[in-house]
Formats: sequence, C-alpha cells, structure tokens
Amino acid sequence: MTQLLSPRDPAPVEWVNPSSASPILLLCEHAGQAIPEAFGNMGLPSGAIDRHIGWDIGAEALARALATRLSAPLIIQRYSRLVIDCNRPPHSRGAVPSVSDGTVIPQNTELGEADRLARVRAIFDPMEQALRDGFAAHPRRAAFSIHSYTPQMSDGQHRSWHAGFLARADDQTSQIMMDHIAAQAPDLVLGFNEPYQLDDASDWFIPAHAEARGLAHALIEIRNDGLLEDAGVNRWADLLAGAMSKVLETMK
Repeated sequence: MTQLLSPRDPAPVEWVNPSSASPILLLCEHAGQAIPEAFGNMGLPSGAIDRHIGWDIGAEALARALATRLSAPLIIQRYSRLVIDCNRPPHSRGAVPSVSDGTVIPQNTELGEADRLARVRAIFDPMEQALRDGFAAHPRRAAFSIHSYTPQMSDGQHRSWHAGFLARADDQTSQIMMDHIAAQAPDLVLGFNEPYQLDDASDWFIPAHAEARGLAHALIEIRNDGLLEDAGVNRWADLLAGAMSKVLETMK
C-alpha cells in the first residue's frame, strides 16, 4: 500500500482471468465505490456515493459477466471516481472533480498538488501498470472499456439511448457491434458517440491505450436503468459478447 492507502483499504486493482490469452482485453475503470479510510466520507451528502456520480452503476457486474462469457482478461478499478477518475488524464482538472452533476465534493474543493499526486500514485498508477501488463502478456486484437450512465442528469437533460458506443479513430468496430445488437434486439435505441464524445482532454483509455496500439476498440456506455437487475445484466452481457465476437470474426 502507498502512503495514501492503509492496509485496511482495498487494493486499487482486481484482475479477472489474468492469465487469459484472449485477443480481447476488458477494462472497468468506474467499477468501485471505495474511498480511502483517511478520507472518511469525503464530506459527501448521505447517499451520494451510491448515485451515478460515485461509480458506474451495474458496470462491474456487466464487465464480470462479459469476462466469463468471453474467457477474457478484465481489469477492475475499485475506487470511486470521486477520489480519482481513472478514465481521465491523471493530471487533468477532471481527474479529481470538485463538483459532479451539481453535487459539491468537499474533499476535492481545495486540493493541493501533493494530494492530487498521491491519488495518482496510489490508485491511477496501479491501474495503468495493470493495463501495460495485460497488453504485454499476450497479443491483443481488441480492447473494450465498460461503463454505465444515468438516464437523467440533475439539470434536466434526459438521455434516451439504451447504449452508446464511443470511438474516434475506429468507428468500424462500433458500427459492427451496433449492427449486431440491432439485429438481435431491435427494441433498443443505440447511439454512436452518445451520450458524449471522446476527447484527449477528458478521456484516457481509448486515446492512450487502444488508439495508441492500433487495436479494434470502443468505450461502451449502457444506460444504468438497464443494469439494475440480473436479467438486464445478463441480457446486455449476451448481446455484447456476441457483438465483440462478431468484431473478431470480421477481422479475420
């Protein structure tokens, strides 16, 4: 453990299927809600950590189900995105948010550079090392990041898509996946680069790892009201596992 994390704090990274030679590598950066013991509750209002601002609701369950179906390696990041958002460039302002969807994060409002760096070293860097290890261990042909998003923002913005597939350099992979899912589940509303678009200033895994390695990729966003129960998780796991397999078939 680092100086920031005590022996009672969970390790930042968990591996699923670490020895898998699958051509697909999976990542779930916003899986966890852990807060370092030294931070208390970060001054958050009651229940805030359980909202979408604290983690990606249902994303870990979906990522684990996908790893099982594909026998693929999965890297899970256990700490809340309010401690440090591991899908942001580590030294960007968005990596340690002072406000998230209208909620002030008191622990983060007057953060010094030394404290920011401590979070990077304790939590972001182990995930980064796990990614480097995962890509070095076996040849990978595709990489996917599993996220979820809220259908309703506090400012009234409503997101009507059931899922979004995000990419910049590789829109073909997203299109293959969307076509496969649309054929299997025509009731679902799918969006490309929804509910937002990737950007070097606000995203990390796709620009720094998937694009940099020339891999087939997508950042996958599932609306979190579709992941609240096992049936929804299993439905999406089946659809996405089939879609990812279709991507590999198309690459042959």
